[in-house]
Amino acid sequence: MFISFEGIEGCGKTTQVELLAQFLSRRGISYMITREPGGTRLGKIIRKMLLDPDHNEMEPLTELFLYAADRAQHIAQVVRPALEARQWLICDRFADATAAYQGYGRGQDLTLIQQLNHWATGGLWPQLSLLLDCPVKIGLDRARKRMMDNSLDGLEDRFEQHSLAFHEKVREGYLKLAAQYPNRFEILDATLGIERVHEQIVILLEPHLTEKS
Repeated sequence: MFISFEGIEGCGKTTQVELLAQFLSRRGISYMITREPGGTRLGKIIRKMLLDPDHNEMEPLTELFLYAADRAQHIAQVVRPALEARQWLICDRFADATAAYQGYGRGQDLTLIQQLNHWATGGLWPQLSLLLDCPVKIGLDRARKRMMDNSLDGLEDRFEQHSLAFHEKVREGYLKLAAQYPNRFEILDATLGIERVHEQIVILLEPHLTEKS
């Protein structure tokens, strides 16, 4: 079972990934947690370049190609081997994030992004993509609070520094993707309490729990 978690900054993806991992452990289901970008050794280097706030001179096309490079390595080194080993794979963002952020947010050509994703993934997509949806202001407020709580002195990465309008476009893009691929996407209200969102995720996964793959 290949599951991706998607959503804007501060939507609660990482928390829900951790809760799902704990749940699968209790059920005795073998799983792996990964993320994009940064799911491999090379990917960590790419992630650092992409999120570094000092790299504001990065061209949008350069950014797009870096995400595609990270994804190709991730598929070859992590995703495909995990699925072949019949593990559940939980991914914190996948190729939909590129369409949402670089396509709808940055205005990069969506057809080009679709082609790059096709080549990078080899046609391998999640069976279920969970979109944690919340208003942009709520998400960004959460993200900033998280950074302050982690003693990061309010330092924001390149994406959290963008305008409210940029993040609105990203959210709108995610909702369009969910409408475009209704058989794969499930939209969850991320403004609900953490436990309530987790309960809804478990309900969605119940039909797959006996498969253990």
